[in-house]
This record gives sequence, C-alpha cells and structure tokens, in this order.
Amino acid sequence: MSYYKEINGKKYDKELLELAEKLVKGQGDGRISLADAEKLLAEVKDGGKYTDIEKDTMAYIRDNFKWTDEADKWFRTEIRKWAATK
Repeated sequence: MSYYKEINGKKYDKELLELAEKLVKGQGDGRISLADAEKLLAEVKDGGKYTDIEKDTMAYIRDNFKWTDEADKWFRTEIRKWAATK
C-alpha cells in the first residue's frame, strides 16, 4: 500500500488528501470548516513533524478545496505555530 498519491508527477500524502475529500463530501456546503481544519491539523501532527510532502499536500488542499475564511485563517496560524516548534 502506498502512503502517497501522485498528481501531475508530484507526490502527496494520500491520507491527508482522502481526509480532505471525505470532509467536504456529504452534508454542509462543500467547504472545509473550522472543525474540518482541526481534523486536518490533527492528521498532520500525528507523525510528530511537518514533512515536505505534508507541506506540499496542505498547499494542494488549500489551493484545490474551498475553505471558510475562519478555517483558513485558523489553520494557517496553527500550522505556523506548530511547525515553528519542529
């Protein structure tokens, strides 16, 4: 089983992508909410470090999924704070 998903020749974290896809499906407006952003951050943090692949994956998720303004601001702030300690 691969931990990565390749998109346009670039490797991304498969679990993060699948989580983002799952979060925007179903109920709601198809945007990543604050609660969704908290789940994504928890998934990033589970490995104990912010890898380059995770950084690239989160950039991809930020660019290719719709976020609420609140979720986007919160995630950017929290990931910056956490990554600074790594």
